[in-house]
Amino acid sequence: MSALMTTTNRSALNRFAYRLLGVVAVTGAALTLSLATPVQAQGQGTKIGFVNTERILRDSAPAKAAQSKIENEFKKRAEDLEKQVNNLRSMAQKLEKDAPVLSESERNKRQRELANIDADLQRKRREIQEDSSRRRNEEFATIIEKANAAIKRIAETDSYDIVIQDAVTVNPRVDITDKVIQALGK
Repeated sequence: MSALMTTTNRSALNRFAYRLLGVVAVTGAALTLSLATPVQAQGQGTKIGFVNTERILRDSAPAKAAQSKIENEFKKRAEDLEKQVNNLRSMAQKLEKDAPVLSESERNKRQRELANIDADLQRKRREIQEDSSRRRNEEFATIIEKANAAIKRIAETDSYDIVIQDAVTVNPRVDITDKVIQALGK
């Protein structure tokens, strides 16, 4: 199954998740700041929180459950594909072994057959990857919605003025990712 979860799929998913969470976080932050009273702006410091989206999508209980669910959904298809790939390898080895005694037309016929099977297997692999990626996006969109709700609750409960996500450098004292992961686990 690890072949199905390519780095490209993870990167595309992470970019999607970051943008979705970022839009909500920035919108919420702008709303929070626009509602702040002048006294808060003049007399008190701004309370800032940070959330690491990648950790939420990797370490939270819903993310782990979603990953397991997706792997189980695609396990049979991946195993079937692997059996077909092994069969193709066996056929290729047989052709290589038999090539010296085959006529040129028979050898060409078998090579075309192997090429057709290989193209079909590549198409099936792409379909599985696309379907898996689509399912991951669906599952992670739900997790992101829940994470955004948890972030909002934490921000309101703990009186954060702004919560940002995925910054270049962050002081660990403002990182509330663990609180969000715990809230998602409930």
